[in-house]
Amino acid sequence: MTGEHDLNLMLTTLKPLLLEGTYVFTTFPNAKYGDHADLKPIASFQEFEGLTLIIPESVARDRNLPYDVVFKGVTLGVHSSIEAVGLTAVISRQLTEYGISANVIAAFFHDHVFVPSERALDAMQALDELRR
Repeated sequence: MTGEHDLNLMLTTLKPLLLEGTYVFTTFPNAKYGDHADLKPIASFQEFEGLTLIIPESVARDRNLPYDVVFKGVTLGVHSSIEAVGLTAVISRQLTEYGISANVIAAFFHDHVFVPSERALDAMQALDELRR
């Protein structure tokens, strides 16, 4: 279950999937992992400044939580190894050519890319080009 290491194979089997819904990044100073589980985060990261959560935009809006940008999530369907070299660089470079910012999170099975929601379809096109 180690995942794929071969960059060319990862690119040809990328299978990007646009996630339902929209997401925002928000932060909570002095919070720790596990706090704010009621916000239904799909990812979290403990930073020096506080706990960063990626949560559904609707939850942030309902709770009047601060956020700057609304994102769509794209899951790369390929099971890439967390030790694979180059996939994040290629994805970032491709999206950069389209002028799309990318927040990449590597999890155990897949990489996940968060792009500004208004550019999600452009990002899907850009990622699809990598498969060819």
